[in-house]
Amino acid sequence: MKPAWRDQFRQALPKRDTLAAHPWLKPVARHVLDPQLWRLQHEAVARGVAVGTFWAFTIPFAQTLVAIAHCTWWRANIPAAAAMTMVTNPLTIGFWLWLAYQLGESILGAPISLASDGGTRSWIEAFGWPTLLGMGLFAVGGAALGYGGVKLIWRLRVGLKLRARKTRA
Repeated sequence: MKPAWRDQFRQALPKRDTLAAHPWLKPVARHVLDPQLWRLQHEAVARGVAVGTFWAFTIPFAQTLVAIAHCTWWRANIPAAAAMTMVTNPLTIGFWLWLAYQLGESILGAPISLASDGGTRSWIEAFGWPTLLGMGLFAVGGAALGYGGVKLIWRLRVGLKLRARKTRA
């Protein structure tokens, strides 16, 4: 039996025809509204998680739009990608930048002193490179872990369902 909230949620969502007729979506509607990009298939969801995670850590703004564009190219699940771009949001970005800096600085070595007298440019260079390295590693590593994690969880779920079916028979 399906929960009532699920039916209410589906009724509140705009229909495919409504989205296709929207002036902003008309130029790309046939690409973005492809049913394959919205189905819960394990490969598409895994790709969507990887695409969304990658873009969440790669660019600071318009992550969702870029992830959706790449979902059409990679045939990935759009809702999964859009959800994963929310990993880095205005509330958590400070933490991720600090963590990326710590990771990048530990890889590059040579601790940075705040007493640099080179001005803003040297300060940005000193803190920027470790942070960019860390965010790049988070993007690639997070995408790989997300893809593998979805595949693993999906496989475990299917295995548990098969085991339950065998025990019932």
